[in-house]
Amino acid sequence: MAKKKEQAKNEPAQQNCEAEVNAEVKSEETVPENVTLTKAEFDQVKAHIDGLQKEKEETVQMAQRLQADFDNYRKRNASLRLESLDEGAREIIKDILPVLDNFDRAMENTANVDPGYVEGIRLVHKQLLGILEKNGLEEIPAEGMFDADLHNAVMQEEAEDKESGMITAVFQKGYKVKNRIIRHSMVKVAK
Repeated sequence: MAKKKEQAKNEPAQQNCEAEVNAEVKSEETVPENVTLTKAEFDQVKAHIDGLQKEKEETVQMAQRLQADFDNYRKRNASLRLESLDEGAREIIKDILPVLDNFDRAMENTANVDPGYVEGIRLVHKQLLGILEKNGLEEIPAEGMFDADLHNAVMQEEAEDKESGMITAVFQKGYKVKNRIIRHSMVKVAK
C-alpha cells in the first residue's frame, strides 16, 4: 500500500519532466531552415566564427608545441639516463681496478707456488676480466711511442736501443670504458 501512495506522488512529477522534454524537442524542430540576417548581424556572426577559427588554430599550434616539447624532454631524459648508467658503470669499474691489479701481481709472482693454486687465481682473474670487458672495459695499449692522451710517464731512462719517447716499461695498466679513459697507463719512457 505504501508503494502505491509513493507511485501516485511521483506520477505528476514524471509527467512534468516528460512534458518539458517534449517541449524542448518541439522547440528545436521549429527552427527554420533559412534565416535572414541583417548585414550587422551577419558581420557579428562572421566575426564570432573568425574568432573561433583563430582560437582553434592557436590551440592546435599550442598542442603541437607541447607535443614537440614533450618529445624533446623524452629524448633528453633517455640520453641522460644512458649517460648516468654509463657513468655509474665507469665508477664501479674504476673501484674494481685495484683488485684486477692485485690479480696481475699475484700471477707474476707464482714461483714456488702450488700449480693448482696458480690455475685457480688465473681462472678467477679471467672471469673477473671477462665481466669487466662485457661492461665496456678495454686495456689501453702501452707499447710503442708515448702518447700523453693515453699514458702517464712517471720515469725516464737512457736507452740506447730505444728511440726517444718509446715506452720501455709499464708500471700500471691503463683502461678505458666505452671510449672514455678511466685510468692512464703508468709508464717509463726512453730519453
